[in-house]
Amino acid sequence: MTPTLDLSGTFLPVTTPFDPVTGDVDVVAFRANLRHWFEHPIAGILIAGSTGESVFLDEAERVALIEAARDIVPKEKLIIMGTGSESTRHTIHLCLQAAAAGADAVLVSPPAYFKGAMSSEVLSRHYKAVAAASPVPVLIYQVPLRLSTLEFPTNLLAELSRVPNIVGIKDSRGKLELVAELLEHCADDFQVIVGSGAILYGSLEIGAVGGIVAVGLLAPAAAAEISVAFKDGRRAEAGSLQERIAPVHNAIVGGMGVPGVKAALDLLGMKGGAPRPPLAPAPDSRVEEIRGILGTAHLLEGAPA
Repeated sequence: MTPTLDLSGTFLPVTTPFDPVTGDVDVVAFRANLRHWFEHPIAGILIAGSTGESVFLDEAERVALIEAARDIVPKEKLIIMGTGSESTRHTIHLCLQAAAAGADAVLVSPPAYFKGAMSSEVLSRHYKAVAAASPVPVLIYQVPLRLSTLEFPTNLLAELSRVPNIVGIKDSRGKLELVAELLEHCADDFQVIVGSGAILYGSLEIGAVGGIVAVGLLAPAAAAEISVAFKDGRRAEAGSLQERIAPVHNAIVGGMGVPGVKAALDLLGMKGGAPRPPLAPAPDSRVEEIRGILGTAHLLEGAPA
């Protein structure tokens, strides 16, 4: 069966820049970043993911970001929108909004506040209702376990992988053996993409179709080329690129989160800025550490001094 949406390739979970004076979403800076990233063969973007500070964005801001992106993103590339919320009703509402604003697909994180009550039966009912109501294809989001979330049982994901309009999963647990488990148990046409830029190449080797990786915000050429080279059969080249950017993922994305990613963007001459409070910016000592990490990976060449 041909998937309704092709999720192969490298996607970027884009950051949300904020105006340093007003604290509002800086749409001009957002568009400037997109222009830079789309100079490289990325497959599309995710707006309002974890790296995009989704939990800090209101509904109007989410719509404004999609509308701003739609003018920049090439028509053949995908815009995925994070629409996970705590209630089924509100999640469906966000999916409808995202589709109306121009999103091609939605990424739905699990409701986790009442974590103890989120049995497989409850989660199954939630995702089936969202999938039935969403005008665009749905991806399940296995949020990184270090954040406030829950972990899906594999048998539940196997069940959901056969639900119409649920087309794939972004698995951000960062472990190849768990990716392999999904690939073994889920439907053949269910597309597995990873959220860890440290295991993109390894995941492609075992059958994942791509990744939504924040390290690609800092190294878009290398991250995009891992998928392109793998598809073209240039496995050694893809593996070499993976070795180059994995330490950047581990140290900055995994080790420092949003403040680290935004500080790195500033060092690279892009629009990073401060996270939205209560998240604090990376301290000066961390910024110098980030500069060293980027330099070691040869990512500062051509960036402003």
